[in-house]
Amino acid sequence: MNTRFCLRPYDKVVSEKLEHAGILRPIARALSARGVKSSDDLLEDWTALLPPASLRGTQQAAEFLADAIQSHKRITVVADYDCDGATACAIAVRGLAMMGCQAQFIVPDRFKLGYGLTPAIVDAAAQAHHPDIIITVDNGIASVEGVARATELGIDVVITDHHLPGDLLPKAACIVNPNVNGCDFPSKALAGCGVMFYVLMALRTELRNRGLFDRASQPRLDKLSDLVALGTVADVVQLDHNNRVLVAQGLNRVRRGQACPGINALFEVTGRDPANATARDFAFGIAPRINAAGRLTEMGIGIECLLTDDPVTAQELAQELDSLNRERRELEDTMQLDANALVSHMDWEHRATVTLFEPDWHQGVVGLVASRVKEKINRPVIAFAPDDEEGLLKGSGRSIEGIHLRDALDHVSKMRPDIIERFGGHAMAAGLTIKRDNLDVFIELFEKAVSESVCPETFDRVIYTDGALAPEEITFGLVNALSGRIWGQGFERPVFANDFTILSQRVLKETHLKLVLDMAGNRFEGIFFRRNEPLASHVKLAYRPEINEYLGRRSIQLVIEAVEG
Repeated sequence: MNTRFCLRPYDKVVSEKLEHAGILRPIARALSARGVKSSDDLLEDWTALLPPASLRGTQQAAEFLADAIQSHKRITVVADYDCDGATACAIAVRGLAMMGCQAQFIVPDRFKLGYGLTPAIVDAAAQAHHPDIIITVDNGIASVEGVARATELGIDVVITDHHLPGDLLPKAACIVNPNVNGCDFPSKALAGCGVMFYVLMALRTELRNRGLFDRASQPRLDKLSDLVALGTVADVVQLDHNNRVLVAQGLNRVRRGQACPGINALFEVTGRDPANATARDFAFGIAPRINAAGRLTEMGIGIECLLTDDPVTAQELAQELDSLNRERRELEDTMQLDANALVSHMDWEHRATVTLFEPDWHQGVVGLVASRVKEKINRPVIAFAPDDEEGLLKGSGRSIEGIHLRDALDHVSKMRPDIIERFGGHAMAAGLTIKRDNLDVFIELFEKAVSESVCPETFDRVIYTDGALAPEEITFGLVNALSGRIWGQGFERPVFANDFTILSQRVLKETHLKLVLDMAGNRFEGIFFRRNEPLASHVKLAYRPEINEYLGRRSIQLVIEAVEG
């Protein structure tokens, strides 16, 4: 498998304008390559947020919910079982409480009730809470049957979601989703938690207009920004300007020590410092622990952790989530070893896809396994585990640039409608259920669907870089300036590329390469994680400069992302 470096195109005029505004050259160039046009695009205060009225459906939802609150109707929030869904649920329950409504919540067990507002979860909500209204968060846009069941029971449904709609929309009382046809909201990347936050902003305005409070006494919705930021980062949505504002505001709240007790407790169990919180802390420390609940058991624990105002309870729930995450890691490590063994016996380099299955795998973890294998071999990967329902397999897939995974599954379904029981997803990730007896046929059809639609170059690993750095540019100032900005999906942290001479290299813990590098007569330390094969003496490397702290000494270390060739 070849690895090619590709220089990100950038706007030289914009780059120079940003430099003149005081931004370091490498960062100015990287920002212009990510669509930044001026310093205004870098504003991260609340005034830069898109107004709630610009999101279609928020006013209708606000009026509907305001009527419900004033009529003392019972509201139940139906959540999703990932971190975006958990934070959206906590935002909904906390936000409605600020408006005078004590809402209940319910979240489906992913292994029994499936995803979204199914008829079964409607029945469960009706039996548990007897709601007049159901609000979906991070789900519902495809729940035609679930909404119909709610209507049968006399329950109105307000859908807040961000997933792509199908051909038929549910007949809900209100739908708020930036991705429905006819909505011209500029930020299509708003996460589920962000959509619910926008509904609350519109609801607050509606209640203020009705005289329930004024600007001085109205609820402070910025108190929910830590939850919005966490869910936005966790769901790996594109960090466009609007989402960067939401993340920046939430991180600021965490750094000021004003996060909810659950997030503070999760920072403590991860050993991370909330005073220096970053988006990476959310992505790699906090979100995996909340997601572990949804992967291994049910998400109620994660939601309760985000809802409690008692620090002692928050600490107990955070410890429970941490234990679940350790269990998840152990499961994943074992399954990863299995997956690596399966792949090692495949001629995967001559295939367009890889499909994996082991009878003792856990269906809550197969997506992580597929993702790891995909990163290693740069092929679309689907991993299957047995479903609770006998004779069925549940699969989770991850894809690469240039191969739309959901479309590939749709093609399989059209070739043989009897093979896939159900599926859903998007370009880069999808889930599906098949009969175990159909696994071999599915493998052949999936390979056919992908191999016939792509060229061999699709499977080259392409690393997009932001050009070369001069040795004198690699400074603490550059690293600090990079760390001070919000980076993430669709607004990736800059990666640079230079030619190096390898002065020395050794393997750490049988897993990582520790390097001493020479660039034009200047020496740098480097680390190449998850690689233990030696490099050639002269190489072109893609890297990120970071600060390494060891025994009280701070130094700049180049974290190697890839080697060209």
